[in-house]
Amino acid sequence: MEIPEGLRYTQDHEWVRADGTELVIGITAYAADELGDIVFVELPRPGRKLAAHEVFGVIESVKTASDLFTPVAGEVVAVNPDLTGAPELVNGEPYAGGWMIRIRPDDAAAADALLDAAAYRAVIGG
Repeated sequence: MEIPEGLRYTQDHEWVRADGTELVIGITAYAADELGDIVFVELPRPGRKLAAHEVFGVIESVKTASDLFTPVAGEVVAVNPDLTGAPELVNGEPYAGGWMIRIRPDDAAAADALLDAAAYRAVIGG
């Protein structure tokens, strides 16, 4: 199971990558695998303010629907437009083309408190 170094993770299976002053957020390969074939992703509009651990969207697969949680507080600055027509990108490219939202965090250091790759591997038993 791919768990890239250099990202931060949550126990809810979201990943966070710093990109300048913004954070890119998606779900892990583990979560995508557990969900099965992704058929729909609902994301917030840019400009929405999110609190840490707030639901920011919904992901649906052939098996189930799950809420998506923001790891840190901030403002949504972009959503991945490709997921509207190709939600399966989350399964095939969870850390690249399957990203979900970009936020401008309220606290730039907040992501540092999230799990590193080794700690996340321990959470999923890997």
